[in-house]
Amino acid sequence: MMKKIQRFGGAMMAPVLLFAFTGIVVGLSSVFTNTQVMGNIANEGTIWHSFWYVVQEGAWTVFRQMPLLFAIGLPISLATKTNARACMETFALYMTFNYFVAAILKVFSGVDTAKMVADKVTGYAAIGGVPTLDTNLFGGILIAALVVYLHNKYFDQKLPDFLGVFQGSVFVYMVGFVVMIPCAFLTVLIWPKVQLGIGAMQGFMKVSGVFGVWIYTFLERILIPTGLHHFVYTPFIFGPAAVPNGIQVYWVEHIKEFAQSTQSLKSLFPQGGFALHGNSKIFGATGIALAMYATAKPNKKKVVAALLIPIVFTAVISGITEPLEFTFLFIAPVLFAVHAFLAATMAATMYAFGVVGNMGGGLLDFLFLNWVPMFKNHSGTVFTQIIIGLIFTVIYFFVFKFLIQKMDLKTPGREDEDEEMKLYTKADYKAKHGEGGAQGAAAIAGGDEYAQKGAIILEALGGRENIEELNNCATRLRVSVKDPSKLSPDAAFKAAGAHGVVRKGSAIQVIIGLSVPQVRERIEEMMKKG
Repeated sequence: MMKKIQRFGGAMMAPVLLFAFTGIVVGLSSVFTNTQVMGNIANEGTIWHSFWYVVQEGAWTVFRQMPLLFAIGLPISLATKTNARACMETFALYMTFNYFVAAILKVFSGVDTAKMVADKVTGYAAIGGVPTLDTNLFGGILIAALVVYLHNKYFDQKLPDFLGVFQGSVFVYMVGFVVMIPCAFLTVLIWPKVQLGIGAMQGFMKVSGVFGVWIYTFLERILIPTGLHHFVYTPFIFGPAAVPNGIQVYWVEHIKEFAQSTQSLKSLFPQGGFALHGNSKIFGATGIALAMYATAKPNKKKVVAALLIPIVFTAVISGITEPLEFTFLFIAPVLFAVHAFLAATMAATMYAFGVVGNMGGGLLDFLFLNWVPMFKNHSGTVFTQIIIGLIFTVIYFFVFKFLIQKMDLKTPGREDEDEEMKLYTKADYKAKHGEGGAQGAAAIAGGDEYAQKGAIILEALGGRENIEELNNCATRLRVSVKDPSKLSPDAAFKAAGAHGVVRKGSAIQVIIGLSVPQVRERIEEMMKKG
């Protein structure tokens, strides 16, 4: 069950990754159309304003169609066969579901959903152009999960020859069409009550204050090793847990309004405290890396620096911290617990001093979605955040340095003299395991970097016969193997450039980085070719 939950959480990353770019574009275009920043050139009607208005409208696509994107994106990772067809089936059935909901409301309740959407009545929304109940991303996720189940079960269903035209995706849609009818009726009956509960939760989160921010940030960090952190931040950032439509959408919708106001940001948007977890990725990651470097043995400092600098750079710029966090997580789990505690305390402290915003990512998010747009009228808040962040960088440094030395933890650069630091090359691996088999030789000859990594990882996993399920999240390859004893040591995975390996029985996570979708695709191609 835990593997299925983790897989589901990782699948949600496919659409989430789109928001990083589009959020920055919306933030920049908001700055460039702000007369307080740009002057008269940004007045409505100018060529400058018109150009950036067009750009901004394009960037709004993923925010306005967020439920649809989640519905289509989940089958990419959840479907066990013909993922592309599963995406098509999910889109068709999700839209069918929404049309059913609108029709049921009209026939049985006399509700004109088109008028409700036009009048902007709370609880209704246009999803993919269909005016219906606003089930937010939860509707898209639940329908996608149901369709993927139907796809995995019925896609290969053999029908009599004279009905062969109805096999595959058509059969899945036929079954799903029938299933969507009761789903739509249940949604009409139950969802309005759920909306009342969500409204009450939004009110609670608004008044939960510093303690609520601390609990949220602590859970978001501490659950990273399990992969369950997706279920903590997704309802807040992309769902209605704190504000309607999620913090991400709400912030970009009001970014110009907040930027032009002279009221404190905290009074304008108190729920923005639930999106401060990115601060640990910038200020915390830097302190951790400095502590690891300071405690490394003198003769290993250069190697440690070469290992840590690109990892910290990735964490600070893009907000991807897993390579750094997993570097010490399984060496000393106590450090990860301390990290989660400090991250939560930093976010809560910032919130207490009035810092709010949309800061779940890295420095790019901070700059273009927060600091640059808000600086003119909220520079004090920006400086407050940076000062508190730098103070916590120092706290991180001294706390981690003390614990590493006090507990004699074997973080990178502190290995015993007879133990080589776990930084391996492909040459090391090939010397030990040959050329990586026929697949590896073909990959190397073809010069495909992703295929080379995939070939080495596939062999390290025990070959295609040992793989039961293959999936990925933002940075990790998630694999369910049949026989864990056939797995190679961590060094074999590191030979492919992996940052680390997490082993939990038959559930394996290979930490690759942002190129994990390409590596997974190459592995799947090799498995199909045998």
